Amino acid sequence: MNVKNIQRINLPLTKEDVLSLHAGDIVLINGLIVTGRDRVHNFLFNKKPSKKQIPFNLEGTILYHCGPIIRKTGKDFKLIAGGPTTSIRVEMYEHQIISEYGIRGVMGKGGMGEQTLNALKENGCVYLHTIGGAGVYLADRVKRIVDVWKLEEFGVTEAMWMFEVENFPAIVTMDAHGRSLHEGIEKKSYNEFKRLIGL
Repeated sequence: MNVKNIQRINLPLTKEDVLSLHAGDIVLINGLIVTGRDRVHNFLFNKKPSKKQIPFNLEGTILYHCGPIIRKTGKDFKLIAGGPTTSIRVEMYEHQIISEYGIRGVMGKGGMGEQTLNALKENGCVYLHTIGGAGVYLADRVKRIVDVWKLEEFGVTEAMWMFEVENFPAIVTMDAHGRSLHEGIEKKSYNEFKRLIGL
């Protein structure tokens, strides 16, 4: 891999930053990201808390589909593993969350659907695919746990955590220009399947 092809991006992102990214770009992320799985997405979608009610500034950040494994040590928390969860499970929520909270990136594994792809294009946001099965390695890219929201109510894996990350690796697989590598792979796989069975 040519290191020159890797872009370092610093959070928070602007719309202009996002528009400079394209499907296929490899990035190293630096700055503050937040986690969110099913319960956080459901809460943001259905309860619609105002930006003032959320203790984190979501403008320009990346929402990471991650259920982290975290150990409490005294008053502090230590991240043990922080790999991505499957993103399509929150497809029904993501378009609204992107639109309402100013998120510039969504990160997980496996890609998302057409509704999210349209929201990325309309709002200036990207989908980032990171490494599945590498939770411990990715945890090493987290410099510190900054804060947590909804811990008592949702539990450790479903709470929203804020992490400060350094050189956190990902690939842009859905961009703000309407391109999805996942869609392309799906079409290619389907055509190959039809060829193999003689259709």
